[in-house]
Amino acid sequence: MRDQGLSEAIKAVGGVSELARRLGISQPSVSNWNRIPAERVLEIETATGISRMVLRPDLYANVSAAAGDISEEDSARAQEYALLAALLSRAPSEDLLKRLAQLRGDASPLGIAHALLSEAADQTTAENVEREFFDLFIGIGRGELLPYASYYLTGFLHERPLSRLREDLNNLGIERSQGVSDPEDHAAILCEIMAGIINRKFPSEAGTDRKFFDKHMGPWFGRFFKDLEQAEGAKFYRAVGRLGREFVDIESEAFALSA
Repeated sequence: MRDQGLSEAIKAVGGVSELARRLGISQPSVSNWNRIPAERVLEIETATGISRMVLRPDLYANVSAAAGDISEEDSARAQEYALLAALLSRAPSEDLLKRLAQLRGDASPLGIAHALLSEAADQTTAENVEREFFDLFIGIGRGELLPYASYYLTGFLHERPLSRLREDLNNLGIERSQGVSDPEDHAAILCEIMAGIINRKFPSEAGTDRKFFDKHMGPWFGRFFKDLEQAEGAKFYRAVGRLGREFVDIESEAFALSA
């Protein structure tokens, strides 16, 4: 039996088939859900316009209660991390590309990156981006890039950076989502965790976002996004790399000043 959040999402778009289409997955995959998987909540919020607090109140109830304590700046930061998480976890659907094409930028480095992402989204299709995503991050054997902290910091997967991350996630009370096969040091997962720390989905003491970033992201994130921006197979994802690089620079400078 479907829970209320999933039912609301299906109703909002006009059926299971349409929700599956907007997410870029098969209809049977959605039909088999009893509730929305944790890793799909932000994407479905974008696709349907229904708040995450309605889609999965068990995960986001604390966000609603604490929303008044989150500054406009932190809210914008959390949204930026959530966007990067969505784009790095899977290829965007046609509907998400249309929404990205409506982004507006300004003269700031991050604003220019938003404008370039909007242009890239407007000039591609979901089919082309899905093929690009496969070549970049999956590949036959392996993709052009390996977006994992362990690989960037040691040259190998499943090394000490991953075990250190798992220790800290355990201390923060953050559990691995069911159905997620990637190690927790995947770039998309780290972005999702940062968004959750900032928007109070994951309650923590003040300054946890800076400590988490400095320890698990700062040493390699800038390099990863620069590599993505310059990757041979990147077209749409060149703009994602630019956005990530600019945002990481801003975060790094802000954290350095606060320290």
